[in-house]
Amino acid sequence: MTSSDGLVYGRKYSSVVPAKVTGENVVLNLSNLDLAMKLHYLRGVYFFNRSAVEGLYIYKLKEPMFKWLENFNVTSGRIRRDEESGRPFIRCNDGGVRIVEAQCDKTLDECIELMGRDDHSFNLYGSLVPNQVLGPDLHFSPLVFVQFTWFKCGGISVGLSWSHILGDTYSSSKFINAWAQVLAGNHLPNPILNPSTTNPPTKTAPTDPLSLKQVPPVGDHWAAPNPPKLRHLSLQITPTQLTHILSSITSNQGLSPFEAISAIIWQCLGKIREGSTRDSKFVTVIKNKSLDRANATLGNTGSVSVVKGESYSEAGELAEMLVNEAVDETVMIGETVGRDKGVSDFVVYGVNLTFVEAEEVEVYGLELNGHGPVFASYAVDGAGDKGVVLVLPGRESGGRVVSVLLPESEVLALKMELKKRWGIA
Repeated sequence: MTSSDGLVYGRKYSSVVPAKVTGENVVLNLSNLDLAMKLHYLRGVYFFNRSAVEGLYIYKLKEPMFKWLENFNVTSGRIRRDEESGRPFIRCNDGGVRIVEAQCDKTLDECIELMGRDDHSFNLYGSLVPNQVLGPDLHFSPLVFVQFTWFKCGGISVGLSWSHILGDTYSSSKFINAWAQVLAGNHLPNPILNPSTTNPPTKTAPTDPLSLKQVPPVGDHWAAPNPPKLRHLSLQITPTQLTHILSSITSNQGLSPFEAISAIIWQCLGKIREGSTRDSKFVTVIKNKSLDRANATLGNTGSVSVVKGESYSEAGELAEMLVNEAVDETVMIGETVGRDKGVSDFVVYGVNLTFVEAEEVEVYGLELNGHGPVFASYAVDGAGDKGVVLVLPGRESGGRVVSVLLPESEVLALKMELKKRWGIA
């Protein structure tokens, strides 16, 4: 993501390491699904008003991080490659997490308003969240960045840049929420040690997965080659609007808000793209599998499915397709990535129009001085040009935040379609 440095200035950089030395030769062997995500990055941003950060100057914010990282030592590690196969893994060498301090000449409310504007939000996102990627000095690149940005009104934002190779949106949220727990004086469980991952025996899939695309080799610079020019947009759907959407498109009481929201956006983009080579007949759906997320370690543990449909169908029909006709390609992705020991490079997000179910991510579980964020959102970096839609919980109970990443030419058109059809501005 590009940044809008005219809004954010005065950046200062430092590093924080675990309070205790992890030990020698501690490594995390990455799964094939982890490696499928290695060119992708999650960028989260949390906005807090002035009362939430009263008395929390930078020393207070950083002080609990040493103990925090002791419980998440893999996030302080660095990428290494197996000497024989070249397969990447993480060495837990206590290299640390990079901290950024910055100032913004806007108020908190002004920045939140900009997040919902199709002409500014992408640049703003790239200013409040570090947009670094791993490499080209891969052995020295931090896997995680945390940025504190102070607004002129006294509020702050907490920006999290998370290498997707570490885990999904649930993992990143769990990680940053744990920092706030330590800041509040709460005790974390015993150190979370990611188990050695296992991969199924490599075999040739009957067909290549439709949700995975191999890209030219990137070497030690883990950025998707020839990235498309995409723009970020945050949409807020109120509980009333969501109830209207659900009741309008289906009588199926089992339909989730995620499937309903995905269906109406799929339909709108189908109309926008109709007649072009950028059709949306195939979509990718990334979901969390049934796990005990309270106790799960970090990792990419969800499912990746593909759905074929006609994007000009009724929204209710598309929603039913998302529920009943999704083909799980998770195992196929693992087999494809594992063919050459995980050395080749791939992208998942944006190969097709990609919908990400993140409704249970506790984005409002990050609390400072007992106050949750007034607004929070996530976006994906390194995506292909078909676009990405993340469906997140909203601050208002029952509402949703929809984080959209699309080519610039489609962002305004989508806003107009959603407003005309569904009253979502």
